[in-house]
Amino acid sequence: MKIVRFLDVSSGAAVHGILEDDSIFAASGDLFSGISKGERIGTVSEVKLLSPLDPKKIVCVGLNYAAHVTERDATRKIPDEPVLFMKPTSAVVGPDDPIQIAYPANETQHEAELVVVIGKTADNVTPEESLDYVLGFTAGNDVSDRTLQKKDGQWIRAKGFRSYGPLGPCIETDFDLSNAAVISRVNGEVRQSQTTASMLWNVPTLISYISGIMTLEPGDIIMTGTPEGVGPLVAGDICEIEIAGIGILRNPVTAASNRPYQAPPART
Repeated sequence: MKIVRFLDVSSGAAVHGILEDDSIFAASGDLFSGISKGERIGTVSEVKLLSPLDPKKIVCVGLNYAAHVTERDATRKIPDEPVLFMKPTSAVVGPDDPIQIAYPANETQHEAELVVVIGKTADNVTPEESLDYVLGFTAGNDVSDRTLQKKDGQWIRAKGFRSYGPLGPCIETDFDLSNAAVISRVNGEVRQSQTTASMLWNVPTLISYISGIMTLEPGDIIMTGTPEGVGPLVAGDICEIEIAGIGILRNPVTAASNRPYQAPPART
C-alpha cells in the first residue's frame, strides 16, 4: 500500500490517502493502527502532496555506504559501528516544496536516502524482530551544507536548516529492502545510483542498534545514509530522489530570501 498525505482544500487540513497508480483515494482510520480505502479524491496532479508524515523525531545514519565514506576524504576510515546524528523536524518539507539554500555561497549538496517509518514503539528490539516495528518506507534528501559541516566539526547546523529534509512522495508499506535502487538526479542528470545491498549496516541492524540507544516511537523516522555521488545544489536546480518501489521525490532549489548574513555572536 502506498500512503500519501495531501492538503484537503475544503478543510485546509492535512489528511492521509491511498495512492493507486495515479489516483488518490480517501483514507479512514489511524495511520499506525490501520487505515482503509474510501472514495476516489482525484489524481496526483489535482492535489497538493505534503510530506507523508510529520515525524516525531528524525534519526540519521551517516557513512553507511563504503564508497561515500571516502569520496570527500580519501583518508577517512570506515566506522566500526553506525554513526548517528539527529535532524530537526522543522527541516521537513514535501514533494515539490522548494529546498531553500540558506547560504548560497556555501557548498550545499543533496543526499539520496531510503527512510524508515516506525509504526510501533521499539525498545531494545533484535534485528530479527525489528521489521515488525516498521510501518513502511519513503524517500528522503539529507540536504547538507558542507562548508558549515567542515567548520563546525559536527553536523547539526549544516543539515538542520528549514527545508533541508524533504520527504516523500509516499509511504510504501510493502517494500523489498534487499536490493532497492537509490538514485538522485539534478536537472535530469544522474548523480547517485546505488542499491540498498551496499549498505554497511542494513535496516534491521540499524533499527536494533538505534532502539538500544533510544526508544523509537510511532512516527519516528530513520534516514539510513546516502551512497556515493553526492553533488552540489544551486538555485534554479531541480533535484529528484528516487527509491525503486517507492517513487520520485522532486524538489526545486531556490535561495532563501529571508536569511541575511549573521555574524558569529561575540564571546563573553
